[in-house]
Amino acid sequence: MEENEQSARGLHFVGKKDELIEAKRSFRSIEDRDILIIYHQGVFYAMDSYCYHAGGMLNNGDIEVIYLPFVHKQEINGKLCIICPKHKYKLTLAKGECLYKGNNPKEKPPVPRWYSKGVKQRTHTVTENNGEIYVKLSDNPNWIESDYYQGEKGKIERAKAEASEKETS
Repeated sequence: MEENEQSARGLHFVGKKDELIEAKRSFRSIEDRDILIIYHQGVFYAMDSYCYHAGGMLNNGDIEVIYLPFVHKQEINGKLCIICPKHKYKLTLAKGECLYKGNNPKEKPPVPRWYSKGVKQRTHTVTENNGEIYVKLSDNPNWIESDYYQGEKGKIERAKAEASEKETS
């Protein structure tokens, strides 16, 4: 794919497939946005690299499957999540949805279940062409909470938090 053809389609080359598979997680800056590219179980994912909640670096987060029962059926649906190492928030790799476990007080006895807070982390589209991996930034015009840590105020707040953490360690 020619470079001007990539730009016209909004695609940004992020690396060779083999190198990204070997790395498993890669950090890239695309159009002033910091992106985490994750290769897990044969699939590439891309999302904003700082957690929406407090700007924690997601690149060191564990990945696990969260099982959510469907609302209308008793079937089980597994969602692959990255866990923010800072506060343990669970974010789906595919959609950036934040999941949490809670009890419905109306249930007797209350049973802990997984619930969604909705999409909180911006995700981006990953494509492959001839062994090369490209990311297309999300074109969702709506504010998504992880957008804050991509802007100037969020970058300043992240730097303050990192400095504070270094002082306490």
